Amino acid sequence: MSTNKSKIAVIGLGNIGKVVATNLINGNRPVIVASRKIQEAKSFAQQAGNLATALEVSDAIKEADIIVMSVWFDTIRELLSKQGSEFKGKIIIDPSNPIAPDGNGGFKKIIGEKDSAGKIIAGLLPSGAKLAKAFGTLGAASLSDASGRKPDRAVLFFATDDTSINGKIEDLIRDAGFEAVRIGGIDQSIRIEVFGDLHEFGALGKPVSLAEAKTKV
Repeated sequence: MSTNKSKIAVIGLGNIGKVVATNLINGNRPVIVASRKIQEAKSFAQQAGNLATALEVSDAIKEADIIVMSVWFDTIRELLSKQGSEFKGKIIIDPSNPIAPDGNGGFKKIIGEKDSAGKIIAGLLPSGAKLAKAFGTLGAASLSDASGRKPDRAVLFFATDDTSINGKIEDLIRDAGFEAVRIGGIDQSIRIEVFGDLHEFGALGKPVSLAEAKTKV
């Protein structure tokens, strides 16, 4: 394991957060886990083994270089508005999908039809923080099942305006058991959010290989 890799924190241990943390640990990557309920983070870390460390949310933000915000879209907005200064100099990964139950067993967008969570969150970033939209293009079941798939690794798409962090995001995605494909800047986020053409619950429909991904990007 390389010692110069960035320190990762996963904030939020819902379905996506648990899978992202587990996939990274399976890839031999140490992970800080945090939740508003510290006991939940401690229980997860205990089960996950030596590579997992449980911390309070504020401490996790301070410790980590890269913070995966695996919480609801509105919670990300709240964290950035209340604790924005703590994110200075950090890389923030936003896997969120701005959706809520529609009352008919499905989901609806809670922001404008042509708006994306990525662009909204980009507008809330404190100076010096960098943003990547990633880890949200597959549902939790596929994110778990497709990790480490052989012989053709499944793809996770990502978007960022800051190409200086490409390598770190690609490293993280590979350590989580996937192939990384950048689709462009944050203005492309809508494509990799729910209902987008590169999302499992949009036109993509399933995890895809690198060869399949190249035909879609």
